[in-house]
Amino acid sequence: MSAPLLKVEGLTKRFHAGGGLFTRQRTMTAVRDVDLAIDRGEVVGVVGESGCGKSTLARLVLRLLEPTVGRITLDGVDFTGLSPKALRSARRRMAMVFQDPYSSLDPRYTVADIIAEPFVVQSRAMPAGAIEEMLDAVGLPGTAATQYPHQLSGGQRQRVGIARALALRPEFVVLDEPTASLDVSIQAQIIELLSSLRDRFGLTYLFISHDLGLVRYFCDRIVVMYLGSVCEILPGARSKPRHPYTSALLASSFSPDPAARREIIPLVGEIPSPFNLPAGCAFAGRCPRVTEACRTQQPPLSREGGHAVACFNPL
Repeated sequence: MSAPLLKVEGLTKRFHAGGGLFTRQRTMTAVRDVDLAIDRGEVVGVVGESGCGKSTLARLVLRLLEPTVGRITLDGVDFTGLSPKALRSARRRMAMVFQDPYSSLDPRYTVADIIAEPFVVQSRAMPAGAIEEMLDAVGLPGTAATQYPHQLSGGQRQRVGIARALALRPEFVVLDEPTASLDVSIQAQIIELLSSLRDRFGLTYLFISHDLGLVRYFCDRIVVMYLGSVCEILPGARSKPRHPYTSALLASSFSPDPAARREIIPLVGEIPSPFNLPAGCAFAGRCPRVTEACRTQQPPLSREGGHAVACFNPL
């Protein structure tokens, strides 16, 4: 069995707030002890409520944020130990497509300038015809090269963002809710584009989203996060959830198939503060299957085959 393309071990990120003249410093744990491996060519989705740490995890993987603790390995190269100069060079193998195509593109640049920017940053000569090739790959006409972002629609802007991300032919791409700000019809077009680009260029995706239906359609595996921790990893889009939170989350998503719909499980109680995480399971205060052990001990992520769940009383 080949080694995973990306491997994350014990990844933790803490942010500090306050600490001024009249306030004491407080520590917020945004991501806590995450272990994850992604195989080459795989699409792994990350889902969870707002504030669960999805986007922070994405930025940690690319080292856009520095981890407090943990290790990130891409194809055997330890990213956490690289110097700034070595990291810049190594980043040619990684890329990111951002959520908002309106703010992620420089309004002063033409589309050609935007796609050429990665070559400038990496001090690499741009091959002849690279702009036209990338525009064609994302379904934009060659005339778009001389246009500015404000002259494009939201879907076209996101296609430009994808073209920029793929300009240096990376192996691993983080997609941080790339369809969240687009109309439903345009979302479908972008997902189909990403799927075809994956096959064409042999890409591996980490797909961050709050849309469970979209994740189940597009992704090979699903990582479920709750308050900074991974509570379950589903080995397939149709896998039966074993964590009570995952079950409630999937039941809340709409399915056009009546046979696939689940009984909605209402969750009571409040989400704990990330500034004051409980000693045990973070979901204990809202879980219908809670026991005393859940309140005092943090459940480990136990693996059985490709399925992993962090729960003392799984379904």
